[in-house]
Amino acid sequence: MGQKIHPISLRLGIIRSWDSKWFADKRSFAKILHQDIAIRKFVFEKLKEAGVAGIEILRNANQVTLNIHSSRPGLAIGSQGAAIENLRKNLSDAFHDKFNINIKEIKKPYQNAVIVAEMIGRQIEKRIPYRRACKMIIERAMESGAKGIKINCAGRLNGVEIARSEFFSQGKIPLQTFRANIDYAYFRAVTTYGTIGVKVWVYLGDIFTKEPLKNYVS
Repeated sequence: MGQKIHPISLRLGIIRSWDSKWFADKRSFAKILHQDIAIRKFVFEKLKEAGVAGIEILRNANQVTLNIHSSRPGLAIGSQGAAIENLRKNLSDAFHDKFNINIKEIKKPYQNAVIVAEMIGRQIEKRIPYRRACKMIIERAMESGAKGIKINCAGRLNGVEIARSEFFSQGKIPLQTFRANIDYAYFRAVTTYGTIGVKVWVYLGDIFTKEPLKNYVS
């Protein structure tokens, strides 16, 4: 079978919840959806160095609550909360809404696909050999408790003329099993010789309980 379905969207409502939680009528749905996309883009840009893995958006009639999951919460909060206060002000000015921001720490960054993909992409941008970067990350992910990890790098690897793709994996990745807790992410590394795409799948074990799943490893 082809692997054309996004591993996270496939499991929504089964073992994983939505990152945006709100209700809107037909007239305002598109506007709020596009605003969510813009908010995520804005926060990722502002907290580029803070290792942001994901943003949960919760809306009610009065305010927008952002739960920002970060592997470096100190950088996101700043000295005496200056950075987070500045971010709140910038968001209010840009989107004309009242914002409440919570920073949540990710204690196991090597089990998070977004952070892993970004780590590999940043190393490729610094001209570190992609094989070495991938193998080192796989080792650390397995040591941190992941049951399996798969990485795909595609593009002009090492600057060669013909683009190709290469897979690295360890452990197991049961992509078609609904109860399998699989985290997935994509990162685009921009190099002098072209763009390198990095895809990461991290398998964290099976989920059998009916309790709602935490979307991010804490």
